[in-house]
Amino acid sequence: MAGASKATAKRATVADVTQLFRDSNAAVLTEYRGLSVAEISELRRALGAGTSYQVVKNTLSKIAAKDAGVEGLDALLTGPTAIAFVEGDPVEAAKALKTFGRDHPLLIVKGGVLEGKPLTADEIKRLADLESREVLLAKLAGAMKASLSQAVYLLNAPLSQAARLVGALEAKAQADPSVLKGGAGAPAPEAAEPTEAAEPAEAPVATASEGRSVTLTADEAVELEDGGAAPASNADATDEAPELPEAPAAEAPADEAPAESAPES
Repeated sequence: MAGASKATAKRATVADVTQLFRDSNAAVLTEYRGLSVAEISELRRALGAGTSYQVVKNTLSKIAAKDAGVEGLDALLTGPTAIAFVEGDPVEAAKALKTFGRDHPLLIVKGGVLEGKPLTADEIKRLADLESREVLLAKLAGAMKASLSQAVYLLNAPLSQAARLVGALEAKAQADPSVLKGGAGAPAPEAAEPTEAAEPAEAPVATASEGRSVTLTADEAVELEDGGAAPASNADATDEAPELPEAPAAEAPADEAPAESAPES
């Protein structure tokens, strides 16, 4: 009966340790030789609720590690061994072990495993020198916040520059209204596109024979100018226009007789 109960207790212990290996992010193997029960209790408190510090026989720990698929621990499971199963932040657990070992030199870190990968004692010490997860997250949050602030500044910068430019233009316009009216320094207006030539307007030209204005085309006015001085306007004409020589009557051809006048009715 006693042997059966011991075997059952061992199987229960192996099952519990196997589950601890599976649920833990890391496991740190330590040698606790020379530490009192009170000191081990102090270490458990220092590790915090996220870490379980268990004193287990090496043979049972080897079976549990094998059942959990954890390799590389057989060489470390010699002598009095206690395992810190870390379910929380491995960095915090490593820091707690380092701090406790500084005050209690009898505690020796032998090695461990982190997410299925074996760790040496030196690697665990370097892990303890890292910043904690909370500090890293705080720094990451600060960096992200700074990046967002820089992005907001970059997006607002063109708007603020445009506002300052508009304000400068308004101030300059108040001092010199020609700035907005195409004055000095303003760009010259674009030349209008050439349009089709309009028909020459008829210019009124005064004739001396009638003493009043008549309408001539531009071509006729040019011909008149080429033939002599421009005719006088209505304002310069006298009451009586000078007589012009009568044009000689056209002679009828000899073969044709003059047309007889129609008899009076």
